[in-house]
Amino acid sequence: MNCTRRDMLKQGAGLAALLAMGLPRIASAQGKKIPVALQMYSLRNECAKDLPGMLEAVAKIGFAGVEFAGYHGRSAADLKKLLDANGLKCCGTHTGLNTIMGDALKATVEFNQTIGNPRLIVPSLPHERVASAQACKDTAKLLTETAAKVKDQGMFVGYHAHGGDFKKFDGETVWDLIFSNSGSAVIMQLDTSNCLGGGGDPVAILKKYPGRAKTVHLKEFGGPKDAVIGQGVVKWDEVFAICESTGGTEWYIVEHESGPAPLESVKGCFEALKKMGKV
Repeated sequence: MNCTRRDMLKQGAGLAALLAMGLPRIASAQGKKIPVALQMYSLRNECAKDLPGMLEAVAKIGFAGVEFAGYHGRSAADLKKLLDANGLKCCGTHTGLNTIMGDALKATVEFNQTIGNPRLIVPSLPHERVASAQACKDTAKLLTETAAKVKDQGMFVGYHAHGGDFKKFDGETVWDLIFSNSGSAVIMQLDTSNCLGGGGDPVAILKKYPGRAKTVHLKEFGGPKDAVIGQGVVKWDEVFAICESTGGTEWYIVEHESGPAPLESVKGCFEALKKMGKV
């Protein structure tokens, strides 16, 4: 294995210099290489005006893929053409719970198969689905059953973290009630910032559910206003170490939700990951 500049900086005075730049420490052992995508919600207003232009810009920054949260009136065939034209893969879609229930599931699967996406991620849940410990367990059962329905079609179902998922019922968080009671095929899409914002510990959660974090949202928490990755308090070295060993992570997905210059913010996140040796 060749010694990189990053490896050298980690030693002696080099480590101090790296920390002075405001970047987190990097784990000493590099794990498997995981591709990096962008959650297009980061550019939601820009995409509403010019989706083709934004996909082109995302590809030029260096992202390997995207996760959609809305399609801005585009058909599946049109989206696939745009993805192919820019050399991008679709690593997931945020699709409402209603789109994977009942008769809607078939159309959702067909749409996502057309764009080359195997991961159907529910971004949030109606209040009644998480209003009690039993409701959470029932939701876990629903996700498990739906995951089983699409398994033979090469599809997966998952759920994305929000701050409210870390409130507790009798000592157990909503997150634990869902993932302790759902099948292993249900993807646990942890969001580092949302987890911390809700009082959770992303490192502990990744350790607790090995193999479940197939896709992980990389989002900074704390630090200056509109902080990009590396400027806050997320323990990135520990997050990466787990994702690249026991987490089962197949995609890192950058998300940056605020700030006056969204494209510059996501570029800043990508550049930080590059300095960390992740791309």
